[in-house]
Amino acid sequence: MPTVLHLARAFWTLFEPIHALTYFAPEAREAFAEVGLRRYWDGYFAGRAAPLGAVNGPPVVAIFSGFAPTLVNRALPAVWSTASPSIVLEARARGAENALCAVTPDDDLVARAAAALASIAARVDTAGRPLAAANAALPPGDNPYRSLWQSTATLREHRGDGHIIALVTEQLAGLPSIVLRSAIDHDPATMQRSRGWSDDEWMHEHSALQARGLIAADGRATPEGIAAVARAEALTNRLAAAPWEASHSAELLHVASTLAPIAAACRALIPDPNPLAMLQPWNPTEDPDALRIADAPAPA
Repeated sequence: MPTVLHLARAFWTLFEPIHALTYFAPEAREAFAEVGLRRYWDGYFAGRAAPLGAVNGPPVVAIFSGFAPTLVNRALPAVWSTASPSIVLEARARGAENALCAVTPDDDLVARAAAALASIAARVDTAGRPLAAANAALPPGDNPYRSLWQSTATLREHRGDGHIIALVTEQLAGLPSIVLRSAIDHDPATMQRSRGWSDDEWMHEHSALQARGLIAADGRATPEGIAAVARAEALTNRLAAAPWEASHSAELLHVASTLAPIAAACRALIPDPNPLAMLQPWNPTEDPDALRIADAPAPA
């Protein structure tokens, strides 16, 4: 059985595509459009920030980490004059439910996955993790599709909050992490466009990372840059491990086996390249020790 730190990463490959389906599925966009949020980024920033309340742009820039302030500020706080956080949260849940129903219409499988993951999500430690805390405080409800998605949201934001803590320790939070990862294993054009950075902003940060010795003259990450990302990923895994530590091996394999077919169905609908650094989902039946899940990003 893999270590709990490696399991924290392996499970991320299962709950991330289920959560992220709503950033790509037409059902999610339709639900936001029905409450007046017709532009993609209005729905994205409102939906993801709504658990925090009617927050404005600067805190979201800080908490989400990586998005250009100009992109965030076009949506926030203006969206709240169109739809309140409570209305947005209902639209978010409805869109997630509809998207998951379209991908995984097996009610029994979803109910079992929702029950299994809810107990894990209830264990998240939220100190210093605003998005995890805000999502953990939301009632899961009785609908298994909504409950499953909300558990993935709590776990995803828990890991994400911890990842930002890890990036801060390496002085890589925000744009530096996006540019450096693009020199390792991301598509630069996809990352720059999806985060809203201008050419000048991107190149300025690229030059700054070169001056730090993290990117070489040929545009690739140096060994020092790759090591910095690996350290951040290792700390991310440590900070994400707590919800999984209380379960024994057989229970965790059961949870993974229940989530795996849903995760695979969701991942199949998410395009590549995508801006989420999304790995292929762990298959616990074929790979019970998660040996195919890399511990850290490696050069493509």
